[in-house]
Amino acid sequence: MNYLESLYWIHERYKFGIKPGVKRMEWMLDKLDNPQHKIKGIHVVGTNGKGSTVSYLKDALIANHYEVGTFTSPYIETFNERISLNGQPISDEEIVQLVDIVKPVSEQLEVETDLGTATEFEIITMMMFVYFGEVHPVDFVIVEAGLGAKNDSTNVFTPVMSILTSIGLDHTNIIGDTYLDIAKEKAGVIKVGVPLVYAAKNEDAQEYIDGVVAEKHIKGIKLGCDIQLIQNGNEFTFRYKSYELEAIELKMIGAHQQENAALAIATLLEMYDRGMLLLDFNKMIQAIEDTTWTGRIEKIQEGPTIILDGAHNVESIEVLVDTMKSHYAGHKIDVLFSAIDGKPIGRMLKSLEEISEHFYVTTFDFPKALPLDTLYEHVEHDKRIKVKDYADFIRNYEGDVLLVTGSLYFISAVKDKLRQ
Repeated sequence: MNYLESLYWIHERYKFGIKPGVKRMEWMLDKLDNPQHKIKGIHVVGTNGKGSTVSYLKDALIANHYEVGTFTSPYIETFNERISLNGQPISDEEIVQLVDIVKPVSEQLEVETDLGTATEFEIITMMMFVYFGEVHPVDFVIVEAGLGAKNDSTNVFTPVMSILTSIGLDHTNIIGDTYLDIAKEKAGVIKVGVPLVYAAKNEDAQEYIDGVVAEKHIKGIKLGCDIQLIQNGNEFTFRYKSYELEAIELKMIGAHQQENAALAIATLLEMYDRGMLLLDFNKMIQAIEDTTWTGRIEKIQEGPTIILDGAHNVESIEVLVDTMKSHYAGHKIDVLFSAIDGKPIGRMLKSLEEISEHFYVTTFDFPKALPLDTLYEHVEHDKRIKVKDYADFIRNYEGDVLLVTGSLYFISAVKDKLRQ
């Protein structure tokens, strides 16, 4: 197969949907000699903040001369970025090579077992483990979980460190509709002998995670307890054990990004203390300060200002609104919104309506994208407007500040259209 044929085969698995559970993964990986057991990985799970935390870790490790693999989802600009080496997507030829390896095993799964067909996410996850376990081994692999943790396709290896970035209400139709339900699913990342760096603001969720940490007798490193974060506007001071790092100022704005960076720093310091890596602290902090992550309060234009953000659930929208209020006070903000089915768009829209001068809604080419009329009906803003061609609208926008948000898939589509 060539590259396009390989992509078609991968994306064709989308129709098989989301099928929680790791039995298919374990069966297929076993046929491939278990490449997942050959990586030195950091497992990052959580409702929000995973991608940013992965980026902070990746940049800090690269700055300290380590070769680093990352696995993230969804992709924003090119499919290949799902599996990246030192921040660069792997090549088209490598995608073809990986499909050639995993396709026969996925076909074998269908014929020889009653476990069902491998999903798109399972195929891509398997490709990642094969790449970093066999094709191109690296010093560290940072693995972002897809959905949940316990039953997520990535939860088939033993990492050197685990990170739980946050617990919020997302994918409630699959992993539970309370903070406690979701905490129980996310707690699947907690493994005996593997330190956990974590943040959980909800009391029920925090209490549950604390309990599992104690029960498994592992090292738990909790934000707000073991990790102290003193925030002062755009700067913050970080404290963990005897370490104190002052006047850290990130390129990625927002208090939530300071929290994500703190989780990454604590992880790296714990690895340093355990002799897992050598660390130049100045290089680590400089790299983390300079980190950017596409689609996260990403300013793509000034005069007028146009910002893209992939916030796609209640918590991430609320954080985005708070950040826009603090950093764009005195500006007239217009919102261009789209979302996919299954999201609590009523609550998401209500938060965004607080900051919007005009509220524009649109739809985009994606199987689960909500229709334009459906979105429009949910908006209660006095100045709600339908937009049919969002790329043309963005290119010709003449207001003060335009915030484009609602879905990472939407942001990916926007960036693709604007490149054309």
